[in-house]
Amino acid sequence: MGNILERKIKTAGWGKTGGRFFCLACLSARQKNRPPVLPVFSILLAVLLLSACASSSEKLSTKETGVTEDGEYGNVLFEMDVDEFNAMGFNYGDSLDVRFSNGYTLEDVPYYTGYYNAAGEPLVIEFMGTDLVAAINYGSLWTESGLSEGDTARISLHEAGKYLDIQNALNISYEDDRDVYESDEVFANFRSVNTGNLKENILYRSASPCDNKHNRASYSDDLAEKAGVRTVLDLADSDEEIGGFMSAEDFDSPYFASLYENDSVVPVDLQVDYKTDDYRAGVVEAFRKMSESDGPYLVHCLEGKDRTGFVCALLECLTGAYYDEIEKDYMESYNNFYGVDRSSDQERYDTILSNNLVPMLRYMTGSDEKTDISSVDLESGARSYLLEGGMTEEEIEALKAKLCK
Repeated sequence: MGNILERKIKTAGWGKTGGRFFCLACLSARQKNRPPVLPVFSILLAVLLLSACASSSEKLSTKETGVTEDGEYGNVLFEMDVDEFNAMGFNYGDSLDVRFSNGYTLEDVPYYTGYYNAAGEPLVIEFMGTDLVAAINYGSLWTESGLSEGDTARISLHEAGKYLDIQNALNISYEDDRDVYESDEVFANFRSVNTGNLKENILYRSASPCDNKHNRASYSDDLAEKAGVRTVLDLADSDEEIGGFMSAEDFDSPYFASLYENDSVVPVDLQVDYKTDDYRAGVVEAFRKMSESDGPYLVHCLEGKDRTGFVCALLECLTGAYYDEIEKDYMESYNNFYGVDRSSDQERYDTILSNNLVPMLRYMTGSDEKTDISSVDLESGARSYLLEGGMTEEEIEALKAKLCK
């Protein structure tokens, strides 16, 4: 706010030195040994600007707003939308303080248009284009904060523009228009996972073939049918949610419907926080059913990027893939959606890896931050992750027998 104020006051004919403002016209007159002419208009304008900026500063504290839980992602949903919040004078890249009525506080957290911070760190974001939420990247802030329905929050500015460089560097979005993309496969984020010892074309991943929120469902469905998919792991949805998608007017995924009616779809209904016991238990149960079913298999969530990214990375580790193979497969989603690859946008590419994939692999393998993740025994780490979740050695071997050459 201070920098904005200084720019406006300089426009009105004033400067600043040693923490004090001075009249530029008076300084010029003194330097030329002339009597100063008082710039009355600029004085009035500067006073008005000071008053306006003070008023703007006062606006940068919200009225108390209610909060609710976003059940799927574990976010804290504010009862105001992004446009209303931004109209109060807040900007993407600002640092914010959030104080909840139950005493839980977030201090100096970034305000972004997406999950641009590291896994496990809190932030405030524009979510789904309109919603304003407080979140933990790959975590559940609602659970962490101990909030309940009826609690409220107050958001205030901590420092204007503190995280603007990161916001500008990582601000990426995608279109839901098929014509923007070079192929159905790219649009649907659909591909075969051919890494490590996996059988060729035994494991596929994609955006949702049933939830048409991003207009991709029918494309994923067509590609799944062409690939001969026989079992689907739906990481995002419950039976109730799938029923809702199938009864919607825009539902156009007949192949998915046939698999679901044949009990060949496994609704896993994971939240995004992969560090919880419930998440691990859901993954283990899904893998058990996978080992009892026939492939090819399709793994999907909504975009086929985050929950799918974790589960596919886990399967790749378990079946002997090297880190470089897992990285390439994981980052293909960011290339498909956003056009981010190492050759064209290395800064974004490396930031996404360090914020997302590397912490995932560290967690599932139990390795610390000082260890080079490419040197970790990924297969052993994945096996331990599943054993700790209750999967037996026999069940793990049965799963590998279905997947591996």
